[in-house]
Amino acid sequence: MGSLEVGIPLKRAPLLRSLSSSSGRGDRLPFFRKPRSRFARFLLFEKVDYLQWICTIAVFFFVVVLFQMFLPGSVMEKSGDFEEFGGVIRDDEWVKFKDIKGLDFGDGIRFEPSSKLLEKFQKEDTQVNLSRPTVRTGIRKPQLALIFADQSVEPGQLLMVSVALSLQEIGYAIKVYSLEDGPVRAVWKSLGVPVTILRNSYKAETAVDWLNYDGILVNSVGTKGIFSCLLQEPFKSLPVIWTIHERELALRSRQYISNGQIQLIDDWRQAFNRATVVVFPNYFLPMMYSVFDAGNYFVIPGSPDQAWESNSLKAVDNQDDLLVKMGYGRDDFVIAIVGSEFSYNGLWLEHAFVLQALLPLFSDFQSNNNSSSHLKVSILRGNSSSNYKVAVEAIALKLGYPKGTVEHNGIDGDVNRFLSISNLVIYGSFLEEQSFPEILIQAMCFGKPIIAPDLAMIKKYVDDRVNGFLFPKENIGVLTQVLFQAISNGKLSPLAQNVASIGKGPAKNLMVTETIEGYASLLANVLKFPSEVRPPKVVADIPTRLKDEWQWHLFDEIIDSRDFNRTAKTYSFIDETEEHMNHTNGESSDVGRSIDEAFSYTDWEEEKLIEMINARKKREDEELKDRTDQWHGTWEEVYRNAKRADRARNDLRERDDRELERTGQPLCIYEPYFGEGAWPFLHRNSLYRGIGLSTKGRRRGEDDVDAPSRLPLLSTHYYRDILGEFGAFFAIANRIDRIHKNAWIGFQSWRATARKASLSKIAESSLLDAIQTKKYGDALYFWVHMDKDPRNHTQQDFWSFCDSINAGNCRFAVSEALRRMYGIKHDLDSLPPMPMDGNTWSVMNSWAMPTRSFLEFIMFSRYTRL
Repeated sequence: MGSLEVGIPLKRAPLLRSLSSSSGRGDRLPFFRKPRSRFARFLLFEKVDYLQWICTIAVFFFVVVLFQMFLPGSVMEKSGDFEEFGGVIRDDEWVKFKDIKGLDFGDGIRFEPSSKLLEKFQKEDTQVNLSRPTVRTGIRKPQLALIFADQSVEPGQLLMVSVALSLQEIGYAIKVYSLEDGPVRAVWKSLGVPVTILRNSYKAETAVDWLNYDGILVNSVGTKGIFSCLLQEPFKSLPVIWTIHERELALRSRQYISNGQIQLIDDWRQAFNRATVVVFPNYFLPMMYSVFDAGNYFVIPGSPDQAWESNSLKAVDNQDDLLVKMGYGRDDFVIAIVGSEFSYNGLWLEHAFVLQALLPLFSDFQSNNNSSSHLKVSILRGNSSSNYKVAVEAIALKLGYPKGTVEHNGIDGDVNRFLSISNLVIYGSFLEEQSFPEILIQAMCFGKPIIAPDLAMIKKYVDDRVNGFLFPKENIGVLTQVLFQAISNGKLSPLAQNVASIGKGPAKNLMVTETIEGYASLLANVLKFPSEVRPPKVVADIPTRLKDEWQWHLFDEIIDSRDFNRTAKTYSFIDETEEHMNHTNGESSDVGRSIDEAFSYTDWEEEKLIEMINARKKREDEELKDRTDQWHGTWEEVYRNAKRADRARNDLRERDDRELERTGQPLCIYEPYFGEGAWPFLHRNSLYRGIGLSTKGRRRGEDDVDAPSRLPLLSTHYYRDILGEFGAFFAIANRIDRIHKNAWIGFQSWRATARKASLSKIAESSLLDAIQTKKYGDALYFWVHMDKDPRNHTQQDFWSFCDSINAGNCRFAVSEALRRMYGIKHDLDSLPPMPMDGNTWSVMNSWAMPTRSFLEFIMFSRYTRL
C-alpha cells in the first residue's frame, strides 16, 4: 500500500488549554472526531453520531472565548480604518495566525506513492537491462490498446483522444476497444485509429489476443468487466494502466463495508490489484479509494472535466433564473469561499479569518447608498448535512454578520450551479496543494474572478492582477485590500472583470501539458518492449501544439450529447456489477450443494477397490522404436480398439464421441495453450485436441492433454517459459503411443486462430484429402506464412526477421548449434542460405507431418539443445 504522510497530531497550545480540557476529548478539538484510521482523517463524508452532534453545539459556546483570543477587534472597531478603496490593517494584528501552533493546518497531507512507483519501475528496468542486454532492430511500432466502457461524448474521451494523438506523434500504434458503441467512434476514425466493439465484458471468452499489445490503457470503472480476461494467463503479466475519474465507486464502497458485503469489496479489489498502475487525475481520489489500494496508485494531474461541465451548464441554464431558484435576489452579490478537498483541524479557523477579512467589505455594502446589492457569503465545505453548518453560523454571528448573510453549502450539492451564480470566488484554504485546485479551475472556466493565497502551486498558474488575485498566506490583512480592488460600488470593478476575462481562456486548457507528458512518461517507465519493437521518441519530442490545449475541435461536429449523465451511468454500471456478482455467487452455491448431494451417495469402499486394481495394472510402456503407419479401418475395428484402449486407461471416465472419432482419423492437430485466456481460440471438434502447458488452466470437460504430467519439466515456470510451445512437442513425443495413435500429427498455435490465420473448413478438408491419398508423400504442410505476420510488414529476409524477434541472437544460435553438432573447430562465418521464394517460411507452429518424421524431428531437436 502506498504510504501517506499524515499531518502531525495536534499539540495542546496554552491558549486552547481551557477549551481542550473542557471537552474531555484529549488533544483534538471536540468537534473533530478522532479518526478510526489514518485514511479516515481525510474523508469528507465521515459519519457523525447524534451524541457527537449535540456535543458540537455545546462546544460553540467556547468558540467565543477562542475568537476573542485569536481574532483582532470587532467589525465596528475596524470599519473606520478603511477609506473608499480600503484601508490597511496593521500586520501585527494578524501575526497571531502565523504563530498558532496548536492546530493542524494540513501541512503533512501529501500523497507520496507517485514518485516511489516510478522509482520502482526504473529500478526494475535497470536490473533487466543489466541481466539481459537486448539488440533492437525496430521492425514495428509499440502497440497500445485503449479500452472504454462506451463511446459516449464525455470529458474522459476528450482526455484520452488528446493523449492518444500525442502518443501517435512519438511513435505508438493505437487500437481502441469499447464495450458499447457511440458517437466518439467517428473521432477515433478521423484519427485513423481502428475501433472494435466488445459485446460481452463479463466473460473470459472475449476473443481478443491481448498479447498483440505491449500495454493496455483501461478507462473508467465501467470497464471493470474486462479484467475477468486480463486476470487469466497468458495475459496476466501484460502492463495495464487503469484511469479512474469517477467518485461513485468510492462512495458505494462505504456501503459495502457497513453492510458487510466483503465479496463485493474483494471482487473490486481483485481488479485494482491486477492493474499495474491505477491513475487518478487529482490527489484526493486516491484517498477516497484507499480501501482498494494495492500500492499501485499514481496521480497524473489535469482533466478537461471542469471546462466541459462549465460549457454544458452555460448552454442550458440562465444565470438570473438560477439565482432565484437557489434563494438569492437578482441584485445580490454572492461571494463563494472554497477550499481544499482535504479535511484538517485548522480549516474552520482559516475560514474564520477569511470571514474576518470580509467584514469591512460588508460594512461598505451597508453604508453605500448608491448600491442596491446585498452581500451574500457562502462557504462550500463538507456535506450539506454535516455539523460544519453549525460551526459556520456560530462563527458568522460572533463576528457580527446578520443572520442569513453567511451560509454553508455542502460539496455534495450542485457545486457547478452555485459557482455559476457567484460573483467572486475566494480560496480560503492555506494548505500547500500538490496540484492546482480543481474548484478554482471550475470558477475560472465560469468566468469568475478568483482570489487565492500565494501558495506555490497556485502561483505557478496565476499571475497577480492578470488572471487572478493573490494575497500573502502569512498576512491575511492584505485580503481585505484585494477585495476592495475587486469590488466597487457593490459590483465587480473593471479590473476584476478584466482579470476574469483573461483567466477564462487559459483555464479551459489548464494543466494539459502535465497530463500529456505524465502519460507519456508513465508509459516509458512501465512498458518493457521486446527486441523487434522500435522504441518511441522521448517525451520532449511531443509537439508543443499538442500540449497547449485539449483537442476540443475534434468534438465540435459530433451530435451534442449534453444530456448524457455520467454519474447515473456509473451508478447503473455499479448496480449491474453487484447484480452479476450476486448471480454468480448464487450459481456457485447451487453447484456446491449438487456436488455434496452427489458424493453423499457414493460408495467410497468400492471406489478404493477400483483404484487399487488400476494401480496394479499400471506399468511402464516402452518408447516406440520402429513406428508403422496405422490407417483407419471400419467402424467396428475402431470401436474394438477404443474399448481395448479404455481397459488399459488409468482413469475412470468414459471416452467422449470426439475421442472415439479421433482414434480412426489419420491426423490429429494439437493446440498448445497456457491459461484460460486462450480458451476462446481453441477448437472443439475431433480433428483438434488441446494440450495445456499448465495443469491449472486446463479446460473442464474437454479431452485435453496435461503436458506437465507427461513432461514434469514443464511444471517449472522457468523451463515452461523458455520452451514455450516446443514444450508441447516434447510432451507429446514422450511415450507417444499412450495418447497419439494417428499416422500424422499436427500443431496449430491458438494465436493463429486469434489472427484469423488458422485452417478454414476447406483447408482442413484439403489437408485430410492430401494425407489420405498420399498426394505428396511424406510432406510437411504448414500455414501462417511469414508475409502474414504483422511484425514483418517490411518483408525482411529469413535471417533478418529471425534476428529481429530474437534480440539479435538468431544467427549466433544457429551457428553455435551447427558448430557443436558437426564438431567444427574454427569459427563458422557463413550460414545455410535460406531461399527467398515468395516468403513461404512459417512464422508460427502451425504445421502437419507424418508422426514418424515428427519423432525424428524431436530427436534432432533434443540433440541440438544439449
